[in-house]
This record gives sequence, C-alpha cells and structure tokens, in this order.
Amino acid sequence: MTVKILAELFQRDLLKLKEEINLYADEAKLWVIDKEIKNSAGNLALHLAGNLKHFIGVVLGDSGYVRNREAEFTDKNIPRHEIIKSIDETSAIIHLVLNKMSDADLEKEYPLEVLKYKGRMTAEFFLVHLYGHLNYHLGQVNYHRRLLK
Repeated sequence: MTVKILAELFQRDLLKLKEEINLYADEAKLWVIDKEIKNSAGNLALHLAGNLKHFIGVVLGDSGYVRNREAEFTDKNIPRHEIIKSIDETSAIIHLVLNKMSDADLEKEYPLEVLKYKGRMTAEFFLVHLYGHLNYHLGQVNYHRRLLK
C-alpha cells in the first residue's frame, strides 16, 4: 500500500461520513439511541474525528490537538454544522499529515504502543487499522440512519 492510496481512502470515506450525517432529515435523530444501540450517529462521528485527529494528527503530525475521548461519547446535541466542521478539520489534518509522509515512512514503527500489539507495529499497519475503524463506524452510522427513517 502507498501513502497516496491511504490518503485517498481516508478522504473518500470522511466525505461519505459527512454525507451520512447530512442525510439525517431530522437533526435530533443524530442523537437517538435505543435498546442495544449504545452509540448515536452524532457520538460516532465525534469519536471518529477525535480518534483520527489524535492518532494521525497528533502522533504522526504533531498537530497539537488535545483529545477528550470521554466527551466523544458523552457530548449530546452538538449542532450538525459543528460535527461537519469537525469532520472537515479531520480531513484537512489527514491530508496535511499523509501528504508529508513518504512510502518509506509507512515502514517506520508507529510511535505509540496501541492495541496491545505484541512486536513491532509499523505506521502502515496502524493506518490500515484506523481506516478499518473508520469504516466500521461509518457502517454503523449508515445503519443507524436507515433504522430511524
């Protein structure tokens, strides 16, 4: 995999996340949880933005972002335009960081110990993990929206 491919995939799917958030006809439904559904679409979007701003923006790009992971799941009723702004900021950070990286940088060790991973974890491995995490929650947002129609 190349850095260029990863950058394109992150950008494509962050755009898809924005589209999903904008497809909620009733903005209040972004925050609905029910029965076994513990995370609203709004909280999942906040979580994805915080996760990517931290693990890519801070760790790989020294962006200075300060993450509040708990708030990603506890904040409620954030206006849609603020969620979209956060996704846009995330997209810009990822674009900036990944466009400064070379393919050789993908083979370097990721600077944090994460995932209780045993052994050497490359930046490429963790970026692919982050991309999968983005898609996992993007699918949940899509399903959440369609369930509430």
